[in-house]
Amino acid sequence: METSKTNFIWDAVQEDLRSGRYQSVRTRFPPEPNGYLHIGHCKALVADFLTAERFGGVTNLRFDDTNPAKEETEYVDGIMADIHWLGFDWKGGLYFASEYYQQCYDIAVDWIRRGLAYVCELSPEEVRLYRGTLTQPGKNSPYRDRPVEESLRLFEEMKAGKHPEGSMILRMKIDMASPNINMRDPAMYRILFKEHHRTGKTWCIYPMYDFAHPIGDALEGITHSLCSLEYEDHRPLYDWVVEHASNMLPSRPRQIEFSRLNLTRTIMSKRYLRMLVEGGYVSGWDDPRMPTLCAMRRRGYTPESIRDFIDRIGVAKADSTVDLALLEHCVREDLGEKVPRAMAVLRPLKVILTNWPQDRRDELEMENHPNHPEMGTHKTVLTREIYVEREDFMENPPRKYFRLFPGNEVRLKGAYIIRCDGCEKDAEGNVTAVLCTVDMDTRNGTEGANRKVKGTLHWVSAEDCIPVEARLYEPLLMDEDALAKEEAEADAEAQAEAEGVEAAPVSSAALKTDFLKKLNPDSLEVCRGYAERFLGNAQVGDTFQFLRMGYFCKDPDSTDALPVFNRVVGLKDSFARQVKG
Repeated sequence: METSKTNFIWDAVQEDLRSGRYQSVRTRFPPEPNGYLHIGHCKALVADFLTAERFGGVTNLRFDDTNPAKEETEYVDGIMADIHWLGFDWKGGLYFASEYYQQCYDIAVDWIRRGLAYVCELSPEEVRLYRGTLTQPGKNSPYRDRPVEESLRLFEEMKAGKHPEGSMILRMKIDMASPNINMRDPAMYRILFKEHHRTGKTWCIYPMYDFAHPIGDALEGITHSLCSLEYEDHRPLYDWVVEHASNMLPSRPRQIEFSRLNLTRTIMSKRYLRMLVEGGYVSGWDDPRMPTLCAMRRRGYTPESIRDFIDRIGVAKADSTVDLALLEHCVREDLGEKVPRAMAVLRPLKVILTNWPQDRRDELEMENHPNHPEMGTHKTVLTREIYVEREDFMENPPRKYFRLFPGNEVRLKGAYIIRCDGCEKDAEGNVTAVLCTVDMDTRNGTEGANRKVKGTLHWVSAEDCIPVEARLYEPLLMDEDALAKEEAEADAEAQAEAEGVEAAPVSSAALKTDFLKKLNPDSLEVCRGYAERFLGNAQVGDTFQFLRMGYFCKDPDSTDALPVFNRVVGLKDSFARQVKG
């Protein structure tokens, strides 16, 4: 972001520094290691790191690993790689919420002794029933006033593994009649007999997010805890935890909320993303159709384009939905000036140049970038038989069709003008080859090259090319109405977390059926075509503009015999057209 820009978060931080509330700035990025980062996380990530940078502070990376049922070291490593790829570093240090388990436990014991917490034996269903609704107050648990000594004993027994999962939880004693449902005696600890990816089997009770998160912030000296807007209703609880544990904490951070990133036709729920991966609907977390950063990196998105996108949408308080076309525009803008050009035919149709000598091979010099001569040139060869795109020929074209049809002329990119004379067909009437005549006096660089025609086609030599596989992607969602469903599902997960119980399993039949109906069956098209020979030397991750076809990045699935290229984005820029309109 430009230093001249500001936003309501930076204004608040500036005022905190001016008033002396804080002497310096320390933020934190707190991902849960239960999946890979996706584009929705980028808004929070950039806000955390750039806020600290703007005010000369530092950012901590803290993994909020409080749910061992879903967390893996694989995700920890992947998240760190994604952050570095975006160009950030956690100069404040690397931390894990699990490092604070003992402090959380000590605070819990202190609260029991002070009458601020109690062990509750209501079932999860009873907890929901007692909690009340948004319009009806809750009612006290029958265990709310149990003796302190009894709660201390039971909590110690929970820690020792003497009670089964779901049989009891530790709850904060706040106010069951509070208009904020998050303040109605939320859970602090639950029993989980799951081995933790860092602490192993040391613990069988785990702190809840709303309890552990503010404690971690305060222990690390975080000044500004930036989070998405769905946590606004949790802020009173965040402040309550910090205030009532202040005797055991070194600092008092401030929580500030901003709107989450919603993107059209894009899945932002980890729950749904896990369903796609675990159900085999995509090839993995890095499937280029996924919104994860590792998938975007594999597809060919650049960190510069993603940061530009986040900069453009800005940080605001009000929720909104951003058009996916803006993200694609940012990618296209970044790649347009930095990647070389090449010719590849994805849906090949053979063209025979009937007046071209069988053994003639013209070596042509092709520019790597029209605006950057310093990027050099490469050689390509024109032979009697070439390939063009199948859509570049029609026997009976509509008006304003300027490509190949009988009697029409076009220019081959970087080469000659050719005239279409007809075509060959198989027994079923399918076109198998187009017959053309070359105007030998129109080669680029000669006087005849100035002759004008309305169409220019890319092509590759049938004798001097390599086979390629091109993977063309469309959004995973068919339409844009999944957003409300995803938000409701995220709220349900958060509520289940607050109650100390698991949300409905990912394999829930109703959830799965409803969601899968929204998937786009045409999100992936695989084409087998041909490309200029020099592309055989491309390395995995190298990106090119295939003329007239879009930007393509070499995929790790490539072999020596068959390079694979992912289409990053097409050449059409609907967002730019919208802006100009």
